[in-house]
Amino acid sequence: MALALRNLVFTLVVPGIGGVLVPWWILTLSDPMAQPAVWLAALVVAVGFALYVVCIWNFASVGRGTPGPWDAPQRFVAVGPYRWVRNPIYIAALLVVVGEAWLYASLPVLLYAGLMALFFHLFVISYEEPTLTQRFGTTYAEYRASVSRWLPRPPHSR
Repeated sequence: MALALRNLVFTLVVPGIGGVLVPWWILTLSDPMAQPAVWLAALVVAVGFALYVVCIWNFASVGRGTPGPWDAPQRFVAVGPYRWVRNPIYIAALLVVVGEAWLYASLPVLLYAGLMALFFHLFVISYEEPTLTQRFGTTYAEYRASVSRWLPRPPHSR
């Protein structure tokens, strides 16, 4: 129960602020009367949200932790979407924000998504990958060699 609560708090704080509150704030500042323009984009948001839910489930059920670096999984997670790409949770966040930008035809929200992508990349290469290498050693090195950082591709048979 405590793990579920920690993941709920993480979801409300990190993706809730970065993926919902900040884009909404940018949208209302740039166009206070914004109305949905491209409803198909809601599907992109839904796919991003569903991917996030699967990722957080894997972090909790397999890794016994949360996506937050302060409460990281105790065990290495390389199941589900993590078999296809090393950073699906960041891709999920970007799908949500790009979907919101498309839904409201908002260039400022799209620019925010670009900044998010840059931040994610810099965070992954400067903190996350070195930390995971130190923490999980050979297991992570083999995973890194066989799974792409950003571009999903079918898992290799081992």
